[in-house]
Amino acid sequence: MVTRHEFTFAPTYRLPALALGITPRTAWVELDDPEAAAPELRVRFGLWRLRTPVANITGVQRSGGFAYLKTVGPPHLSFSDKGVTFATNGEAAVCLELGTPVKGIDPTGRIVHPGVTLTVADPDRLAQELTAHPAR
Repeated sequence: MVTRHEFTFAPTYRLPALALGITPRTAWVELDDPEAAAPELRVRFGLWRLRTPVANITGVQRSGGFAYLKTVGPPHLSFSDKGVTFATNGEAAVCLELGTPVKGIDPTGRIVHPGVTLTVADPDRLAQELTAHPAR
């Protein structure tokens, strides 16, 4: 069984996201069942994808209050730590710290991310599921 978490689209984010092919049909986070042999977290955000084993997630925390220009549109790369943000609103998100950085924004894999921020509809639920996941 896979749990799917939808992104919450704020009205001001919808049009810029749509121009990039990021819609509720093309943006989601999936978390494998805890009983899976090698459970993963998968992110789809329009044309962009990110995946990591659940065991690679070393930290989970809530965040939010993001500046519109720093989060609207495509995934955003943090120049300070190379983390990636997949945002469809500026209000509420869950931030994941990774033990081994993974590719996401750059399909060639030259840029890898030690952290991922996701503005899913229920960040508390995703955080709880990840925190309780036995693969961590």
